[in-house]
Amino acid sequence: MEEDIEDEGATTITSVFLPNNDVSVLVPKGCTLGRWLTVAVAVGILVVTAVVVAVVVVSLGHSSTSSTTTNTTADGTFNWASYYGNHMVLQQGPHRAVIWGYGEVGATVNVTVNTSGGVYSTQVYEGYAGRGVWKVTLQPMPAGGPHQFQGVHDNHGMLQWILLKDVMFGDVWVCSGQSNMAFTVGQAFNGREAIAKAAKYPNIRLFTADLVQSDTPLYDLEKILQPWSVASPESVGGPDWHYFSAVCWFFGRDLYNHLGYPIGLVVSSWSGTPIEAWSSPQVLENCSIARSSREVLDDSQDVGLVGWPNGHSVLWNSMIHPFLNMTITGAIWYQGESNTGHSDTYSCTFPGMIDSWRKEWYMGTDGQTDRHFPFGFVQISTETPDKILMGYPAIRWHQTADYGYVPNPAMPNVFMAVAVDLGDPDSPYGSIHPRDKQDVASRLVLGARAIAYNDTEVTYQGPRPVSVTVVPEKWTVQRIYPRSLKITVKSSDGFEVCCSPDLDKCSMTSSEWVAVPIVSSTSYSITLQLQQNCWKDVTYIRYLWKQWPCDFKHCAVYSMQNNLPEAPFFGCMLEPDMKPPC
Repeated sequence: MEEDIEDEGATTITSVFLPNNDVSVLVPKGCTLGRWLTVAVAVGILVVTAVVVAVVVVSLGHSSTSSTTTNTTADGTFNWASYYGNHMVLQQGPHRAVIWGYGEVGATVNVTVNTSGGVYSTQVYEGYAGRGVWKVTLQPMPAGGPHQFQGVHDNHGMLQWILLKDVMFGDVWVCSGQSNMAFTVGQAFNGREAIAKAAKYPNIRLFTADLVQSDTPLYDLEKILQPWSVASPESVGGPDWHYFSAVCWFFGRDLYNHLGYPIGLVVSSWSGTPIEAWSSPQVLENCSIARSSREVLDDSQDVGLVGWPNGHSVLWNSMIHPFLNMTITGAIWYQGESNTGHSDTYSCTFPGMIDSWRKEWYMGTDGQTDRHFPFGFVQISTETPDKILMGYPAIRWHQTADYGYVPNPAMPNVFMAVAVDLGDPDSPYGSIHPRDKQDVASRLVLGARAIAYNDTEVTYQGPRPVSVTVVPEKWTVQRIYPRSLKITVKSSDGFEVCCSPDLDKCSMTSSEWVAVPIVSSTSYSITLQLQQNCWKDVTYIRYLWKQWPCDFKHCAVYSMQNNLPEAPFFGCMLEPDMKPPC
């Protein structure tokens, strides 16, 4: 017996699947046999037409380097929302996936899952700009598939069918940011090998939003660059800067290797964009950032500058807001380079943006997306060796809300991949775009395992000291790390102290900062050698506070397990967890 599940108070019907999964027809209730035969002939004609059109479309598709699809659903047309499609992943239980779309106001919509027998019934209501909108929330579904969904639109006795095929349930992750997130697999180190092996991961499904900006919030995507696709050499190895995101792919692939169930990856990124474009107006208001239609930013090495969106909230409106009705597991973020020229507000906007996304996704999915869903980010790498600019170390610090680590009180349920040691001075895409995206992704996955999946056994952070010991007669400072972690020292450089007790004199550009070398180390400590003339006045210490602080994987302090670097920081000499002022 079928289970009827009501939504929005409408009635239910018995599910009937059409022989052709792609055809949508109108059928009046109570048709006679003769009328059904007429409909069947019409369906046959539609099928033949669809096949001919499909052949033409496929032929055109193979000759094009872009798969951009424009959302042209007309008012009153029965359809799924733009980012629901064949081969997609819906969020598994214990969350409940949300499915929505369009129809004629007042009509009844019934959605059936072929494997569960349940019918979800709702009515089309008047939504944004007067459009007819419907939405159903599924019961929690276990990971796996494939499943087929049928939607039936009953408009005063006229029935219309639409289908979703090869749908999997698993975990859905959103990947967003600027060019280092848009950077594709084919551009990365070992990219060709990864592309060739992509077909081994048919349960990883990929989706890429196209580049659109808007001054007002959109409720659906206007354009899609890559519709939902099964992982393959073609879907993973698209054109440079188009699809598929290298960080997102390697993150999803490594996560799948650990979890073993379907993963859906949704990319929504745009090169050269500042955080203000991805933040809601409320976040910017809370951070006292005056509204501006367009800003001029200094990031000339980034790509995709034609139609470059720098306006406040223009990508929040067009490339995040449309997804808010889709239940997700979490998000990862790679952005910050475009804010190095104006970094002061980042410690407010970034935590504010995270909290805003979480709140809006929670509300948009009626509580089905966790209110504090896991959020991972890449602490930015570097560019241009020997260039002396303080924007990069400032952004790295502000990315952690000035704590130097995550999660922290301002950024709960957040994880971070440190990338300061992954510089690539010879990158053909500019040193701002390092090609080692696999290490970035693997560090993100370690964080996701700990924060999103509660793996208490995984080491996901680099070393952080637990105490400091001073030896006055030798002018040395010993930084002590957890004995259980075990550290390794690869360089003696990277630490600096400020020879003044006055925080005002210890600014990022102050001349009071002097280098202090590591003179000895153990498996759980390092010893720094200070100068006699600086000894009595030292209050503040910092680490890796340069634009390009070390060569590839050769900063000073690493964990032995997983080879994770200690993160850059600025803090109090004798109290490692205390934020300045000391």
